[in-house]
Amino acid sequence: MKQFAYLMAFLPLLFCSMQQVTAQSDSTSMTQPNGAKGDIEKKGLSYGPLPIVAFDQNKGFQYGALLNIYDFGKGGYYPNVRQSWYIEASAYTKGSQQYVISYDTKYLIPNVRLSTASCLLVEKMLDFYGFNGYETLYDSQLDATFYRMERIVPYIKIDLTGHIIPNRLSWEVGYHFKWFGLDNVSLEGEEENGVLGGKTLYEKYQDWGIISQQEAKGGRSSALRAGFIYDTRDFEPAPSKGIWAEAHAIIAPKAFGTSQSYYRYSATFRQYLPLAEDRLVFAYRMNYQGTIGNYAPFYVLPYYTYVGNGYDRDGFGGYRTARGILRNRVQALDVAMFNTEMRWKFYRTHLFKQNLYLALNGFLDGTSAIRKYDMSYRGEEDTLERYYYDRFVNTEKEKFHLSAGGGLRIGINQNFIIAIDYGVPFNKQDGGGSLYVNTGFLF
Repeated sequence: MKQFAYLMAFLPLLFCSMQQVTAQSDSTSMTQPNGAKGDIEKKGLSYGPLPIVAFDQNKGFQYGALLNIYDFGKGGYYPNVRQSWYIEASAYTKGSQQYVISYDTKYLIPNVRLSTASCLLVEKMLDFYGFNGYETLYDSQLDATFYRMERIVPYIKIDLTGHIIPNRLSWEVGYHFKWFGLDNVSLEGEEENGVLGGKTLYEKYQDWGIISQQEAKGGRSSALRAGFIYDTRDFEPAPSKGIWAEAHAIIAPKAFGTSQSYYRYSATFRQYLPLAEDRLVFAYRMNYQGTIGNYAPFYVLPYYTYVGNGYDRDGFGGYRTARGILRNRVQALDVAMFNTEMRWKFYRTHLFKQNLYLALNGFLDGTSAIRKYDMSYRGEEDTLERYYYDRFVNTEKEKFHLSAGGGLRIGINQNFIIAIDYGVPFNKQDGGGSLYVNTGFLF
């Protein structure tokens, strides 16, 4: 019932979003080459100041405000935009805060797309379930704080992309800087109950020598990213056909200002298959993210990395990666992930001079640790610490973490999409199911 209440609280966002103020009047033309049949063509600036009322099972109830600004130009761009801005200040009831300013344009630099973002992410109760997926035990009977830590991350990125083959192949290059401030959280009342001496799993990982004292307080990541994109999608926010494939390398040596040098890579393949024009679409995404060599600071592992329009998201497990699975459940040197989704746009209309559609989706998601993080015990043998280690580490073999579920999408002017999803994992080691109320298609 609480989840239903959060969902109902979110619905006013839909009606607020209908009241977007446009700087120029809408065209009266009901058809145009780039929009859906019957759409009203948008021109000029479209402002979307909205209250944030959302919910994520892993983070709690989200509240705050955002501002979307879309520039549709003088005509001929819709449903695409010339440039866009996004500003957000929000917090979650489970202790997270995020402040984001981003800008995206294809026209400021000739033949180059510029994507920038500046973020401050504050996590007072960040999920930490250890490394290598099922090889670290998740005990739902323990206080949830046992699987928590603190993290604060200021993040700045500047990415550039340009065509090699127009509307097909592009290069990408960017600079990403993160500073990680990490700490323990207080596990009050657990010492009397005899649960690991009143310490969290994050603290025990330090006691067991899995996480070094040098890394436990965080560090800096100053990295260059470079790669290639192959993109034949028909429409970026909600494609109905085409392929999007991307691969990039991350180079972060100490010479750039990184605390501990590391080198990583990521490869993603997405395809959109129209089964009934744009009304029924089967979409899938496959990703492999790995480490070059046998080391990377543990704090850079729980991210699904981007170059271009977007910024790094926590993974793997949670809304942006594998829905229904506990957030950050899978962390390892190499991680694989997939998503499959059927999308059905079953209703279109106009409301308050805005284009509106409703869509349903069903999905199957999965992720797994492929190349493992070293979790060798480095403490004293024949001690209570060794007993705790044996209880929580190497308790089960790793395999794919799977979840399934469905959701609803409410699309406004093609670009702004309200998303409601519910996912259920196949294994109780991945949690008991999660509800998400957010924006956009997953991919």
